[in-house]
Amino acid sequence: MPQGTEDILKTKLFGKSFKNPVWVASGTFGYGEEYAELYDVSKLGAIVTKSITLEPRQGHPPPRVVETPSGMLNAIGLQNVGVDNFIKEKLPYLRRLKTRVIVNIAGSSINEYVKVTERLSRKRGIDALEVNISCPNVKAGGIEIGSDPKQALKTIAMVKKASSFPVIAKLSPNVTDITVIARAVEDGGADGISLINTLVGMVIDVDKKKPALSNLTGGLSGPAIRPIAVAMVYKVARTVQIPVIGIGGITNTDDALQFFLAGAKAVQVGTANFTNPKAPLEIIAGLKRYCKRNRLSNISKIAADFEG
Repeated sequence: MPQGTEDILKTKLFGKSFKNPVWVASGTFGYGEEYAELYDVSKLGAIVTKSITLEPRQGHPPPRVVETPSGMLNAIGLQNVGVDNFIKEKLPYLRRLKTRVIVNIAGSSINEYVKVTERLSRKRGIDALEVNISCPNVKAGGIEIGSDPKQALKTIAMVKKASSFPVIAKLSPNVTDITVIARAVEDGGADGISLINTLVGMVIDVDKKKPALSNLTGGLSGPAIRPIAVAMVYKVARTVQIPVIGIGGITNTDDALQFFLAGAKAVQVGTANFTNPKAPLEIIAGLKRYCKRNRLSNISKIAADFEG
């Protein structure tokens, strides 16, 4: 049994050491400052920022969020301050935090992804880029790239060439076979893969007889998608040689453990940040207890006895 708990959750990915493998997902944690009044966000393994694009984006008009059974549907439309404003206004705060910072980037074309990467490259305070080739509620880029293996490979290869940071490809579940896309981004040079992003869904207001979202469809997240996410992480982790980060409906320790047993090396907490902002901290504490109870020296040992 481990003598102490300091190193139980320490995780090494992409040549970097993370204090724990519990991160917060892009689009659910703002730029970090928004949650700092609630708790010490430096206790997190990493903060993944909102998607950053080349130019500022206003996103879709409201309504753009609607609650669903065991989840939510959103069509924010990648609202963000743009890369130059991010560097000037948001990055100074993030670089002061004693945790890893992963910047999620998005674009309407491969060229835009590359330009955003070039602006961010070698900026102090960034530990990795997460390349969003999976957004389901924008008209150009995103899922159009993430559903085409050739485009996914090319995008990641171009970003990797322009980047001074490790590159994580964020994949969409809205594809025929996610392992095909996973192999493509690995071939493109990705250092890791995060999955899954949201599933395409629709809610119709039966009284108004119209879609509840202004964008008509949106991305479904929350506990409702967790079984799908676990299955996709399981498949991808057995297909590629690079680390997999699990995302999708994680609200508590047991949820996170499913992803680790499926093969994930880290997890991202998303929608739960809205309903229970301290969920990531509760999961960190729960993982420590699990490791101690099961006599694990490190969380990385968890999948050794998995029978799946």
